[in-house]
Amino acid sequence: MSEEKIKEKAKNYRGDMIEFLQDLVAIPSESTNEGGVISRCKQELNDLGFDEVKVDEMGNILGRIGNGPRKLALDAHIDTVGVSDLEDWNFDPYGGEIKDGYIYGRGTSDQSGGYVSAVYGALIINELDLLPEDFSLYVVGSVQEEDCDGMCWDYMIEKEVLVPEAVVITEPTELDLKRGQRGRMEMQIDTEGVSCHGSAPHRGENAIYKMGPLINQIESLNEDLRDHDFLGKGTVVLSRVSSEAPSLCAVPNACSVYLDRRLTLGETMESSLEEIRDLPGFEKAEAEVHVPTYTRPSWTGFEYEFLKYYPTWCLKEEHPVIQSGVETFESQFDSSPTVTNWTFSTNGVTIAGKHGIPCLGFGPGEEKYAHAADERIAVNDLVEAARFYAGWPSVYAENLSQPATMEV
Repeated sequence: MSEEKIKEKAKNYRGDMIEFLQDLVAIPSESTNEGGVISRCKQELNDLGFDEVKVDEMGNILGRIGNGPRKLALDAHIDTVGVSDLEDWNFDPYGGEIKDGYIYGRGTSDQSGGYVSAVYGALIINELDLLPEDFSLYVVGSVQEEDCDGMCWDYMIEKEVLVPEAVVITEPTELDLKRGQRGRMEMQIDTEGVSCHGSAPHRGENAIYKMGPLINQIESLNEDLRDHDFLGKGTVVLSRVSSEAPSLCAVPNACSVYLDRRLTLGETMESSLEEIRDLPGFEKAEAEVHVPTYTRPSWTGFEYEFLKYYPTWCLKEEHPVIQSGVETFESQFDSSPTVTNWTFSTNGVTIAGKHGIPCLGFGPGEEKYAHAADERIAVNDLVEAARFYAGWPSVYAENLSQPATMEV
């Protein structure tokens, strides 16, 4: 009977979810500028009667229902990327226009839609009294994910703002289940030279020329990186080159390249740094390599230093947290889900990858629309996702009398 009641509730809240998402889309909320959208989220949570609504020091918003000691969380980052390609859009990126069953706008799929569905899923739980008494459920609107995925959760866990035993990540999954993702890290390689006037380059040492052989070796490194039968292959991309010189008429005295390294299972920060140091041109160029640190203040002005290493995570399909998702899906939709992995990165890199808290991925929207022009989400996805979130905690509680470990 609870499945039918959840379905009816979610259907009845369709209009409210549309309106809430349109409001969020209308408020630009790029990383470190989420204050406006946090304020709108706070208003919604208070209006819907959550037991507790708070904004932490970093600026994440947490809405709680229930008072039990065992904590579960639904996570959605509420920051977005910007809009640099306005001429490519057919819809106002901040308009929230509806056409052919889709809502268009920046953040619809990545991932304000997930937040909206999570909020209303929790509301349905509250109204139907579906949360077991020894549990609390938190809906988290996390910040700065686009800038530095997982940093927000590292702060919450390390500072004990919230340490749940399991988390559903509501990033877009096309209403499939996700049980892992490749990790990633950023690397910076530096070479030094000696500057001199460009008319007499023999008097100096060109830092860019020293870097040159390394660039080709980095590209060829892709051929030898580890592969995994589920998560796929590790990759490396040289994403930026910069140099320093007194003028455009001078030999550069410094050169830096930046690498985006995607990590499959078994690859680590240490192994990836060693791969760079082992390249034939590294020692010859007298190069140095390091992992940068993120230090940009949040919208509240809070600073939290975070090393830009985001570990891989993957749960076995038979893991009890994944199975709780499978059972929830089957009970709500009377069919079997597809269980896959994300191509992109999520806050799971810290929640599961660093801190070992099991994660399950399920969200409205499609990954391919993330960061794209004419970003969109199906209205029906919002309703279906709310049903899943409303049903999951009780299924989880029935199956896990004790918190589960990662057990990759």
